Amino acid sequence: MPTPRRTSQEEIVTVARDILERHGPAHLTMQAVAERVGVRAPSLYKRVRNRDDLLRLATEATIRDLSEELHAIDATGDPRRVLGDLARTIRAFAHARPHGYHLVFTNASAAARPDPALLAEAAAPVLNLAAVLAGPEHALEAARTITAWTHGFISMELAGAFNLGGDVESAYEFGVDRLADALAR
Repeated sequence: MPTPRRTSQEEIVTVARDILERHGPAHLTMQAVAERVGVRAPSLYKRVRNRDDLLRLATEATIRDLSEELHAIDATGDPRRVLGDLARTIRAFAHARPHGYHLVFTNASAAARPDPALLAEAAAPVLNLAAVLAGPEHALEAARTITAWTHGFISMELAGAFNLGGDVESAYEFGVDRLADALAR
C-alpha cells in the first residue's frame, strides 16, 4: 500500500496565504487548504491545530514579509525621505496582499493573534524613525500616529471609500508630507 502524501507546515502556510489573497478570509478553511496541498483535512491537524492556528501562521508569515521590506529601507539621511519610503512600502505591500495586510491589524481571537515579538520587530523601523522625527520621549506616540494614519488611509483606499474624486496618490503623498511636518521636533 502506498504511503499517503505528506505536507509541511511551510507548504500549508503558503497555500493558506494564496487562498486568503485570492478568495478572502471567509474561504480560508482547513478543507480548502487540504484540497490544495493534496491531503485529507484530518492530515492537516498534524501540522496545524485548527483554523485559528492557520490564521495565526498566515498572519505571522505576512508580518515577517512586511518586516523584511521595512528593514530593507535605507534609514539613513533625511528622515522625511525615510518616512516617505516607509509609508510607500507599507502601502505597496497592502495593495499586493490586502487580505494578509488586514489580518495584521485584525483584533483576532487569542489563538489567532500573532506573536507580539514579530509585531515589535516589524514596528522597529517605524519606531526608530519616530524617535528621530519626534524625539525619543515621543517615539511611541509618533509611531502610533504614523501607523494609524497610514493604515487608515490604506484601509479607506482598499475599500474604495474615496468617492469625492481627486488624485489618491497625491493625497497620500500630501498626508506623508504633513505627517513629517507635524512630527518633526
